[in-house]
Amino acid sequence: MPIMNRRALLSTALAAAATPASLAMGSAQAAEAAPKAGADHPPVKDVTKTLARYIVNATYNQLPDDVRKQGVRSLVNWMGVAVGGSQLDAVNIAATALAPFSSQGQASLLGRKERMDIMNAAFINGVAGHVLDYDDTHLKTIVHPSAMVVPALLAYSEYKPVSGQDFLNAVILGIEVSCRMGNAVYPDHYDVGWHITGTAGVIGTAAAVGKLMKLNEQQMVWALGLAASQPVGLRESFGSMNKAFNPGRAASNGIFAALLAAGNFTSSNQMLEAERGWAHVVSTKQDFNEIVGDLGKRYEAVLNTYKPFPCGIVLHPSLDAAIQLQRANKIDSTQIESVALRVHPHVLELTGKKTPGDGLESKFSVYHAVAAALIEGAGGLKQFSDRAARDPKIIALRSKVQPTVDPKIQTDQVDMTIKFKDGRTLHKFIEHAVGSVEVPTSNKDLELKFLDVADGIFPKQQIERVIANCWKVESLANAADIPTSARAV
Repeated sequence: MPIMNRRALLSTALAAAATPASLAMGSAQAAEAAPKAGADHPPVKDVTKTLARYIVNATYNQLPDDVRKQGVRSLVNWMGVAVGGSQLDAVNIAATALAPFSSQGQASLLGRKERMDIMNAAFINGVAGHVLDYDDTHLKTIVHPSAMVVPALLAYSEYKPVSGQDFLNAVILGIEVSCRMGNAVYPDHYDVGWHITGTAGVIGTAAAVGKLMKLNEQQMVWALGLAASQPVGLRESFGSMNKAFNPGRAASNGIFAALLAAGNFTSSNQMLEAERGWAHVVSTKQDFNEIVGDLGKRYEAVLNTYKPFPCGIVLHPSLDAAIQLQRANKIDSTQIESVALRVHPHVLELTGKKTPGDGLESKFSVYHAVAAALIEGAGGLKQFSDRAARDPKIIALRSKVQPTVDPKIQTDQVDMTIKFKDGRTLHKFIEHAVGSVEVPTSNKDLELKFLDVADGIFPKQQIERVIANCWKVESLANAADIPTSARAV
């Protein structure tokens, strides 16, 4: 008797089982399991093509003034933290490891003398810009939108000259696409463990670089698809160098996708929206209107914020409260009995490290952040250093910090009560943390932040020249003036 083919056997079994009743039950279950389009979220077709068409046709002259201003502010902020992070161990290790494989000096390493090929330069500068955890943040999604877009564009601008206006237009497009991708899948995507900055940002980076490369619509579709095939970053990496690796790799992967697409390396035309495409694979929630709704009318760039503290964004309300209380009351930390906090659920989920061993880990510890701020009255680089993480006074106080999750507390809020040994109490409720959209960082604050983090890396005159080039990016004939002015000499 011939041996039945396994596929035929399976087909026969399925056919036998497929009675009218079972088929009806299967249809009902499938209908129940299928995502339902509500009034707010109608189904959207051709998401990838629609987004690609917008990117290809979007021009600098179409940008509203407030959007341009936030694009420039994003550039100033990111350049400062990238120069500031350029000498740290993560960057030194990456530069040393990759130097033997990067003989082409196409692009600058910010704050350093080396030059590398554009993909390795984008990666290393991306690491430098994120390693301090001091970069910009789109609070709706916790995407750091400049972290991968700007280093990729800076590297490409040294390889192929572009005007400052074209450069800024690409920056804003990259930010827009990154944040819209994040909106479409947040919070489910983030909650399961993806580092959304890298997974959404790689697509925004491909869009931005592809724009400078003048990809046509079909090529842009392919660039978005090739980027979607390279999601990078897991939240388990937080507190290690690997966290900064994620946006760095997203920067180089975005360039990689655009370069291949320019050579007509194909991808699916529905890579973002297909059943087995990006959004469905990386998240249980998909809102495609967040990607293509009101393109050219609603800009996520105006919601970008700039960190006043070099740590996880969810720590900022607690730092704000602790610093205000310390400065107003000259608190003696040895007299504190307890520090009770009511916080958003993300605070303990993201920053619940009770015993951080070094500066990188301390950036993800609410216990450390509050203790350091109460003792030193600040929340800057010094408070998130190896020195501070091992300071006996800070270690002693962090055991008295008692955070409690309260679903009513928003991400930019905290309710803090300090109880002293003599029975006195101090209370502070932060409605909107400093640095939020409601309490924004000023242009002067951004300059002071730049000067602070870059101090000791460049002479002050060179720092001021880099800052000036960033502010006047729209008038630059060659955007490469920005990275070349930020090289060590």
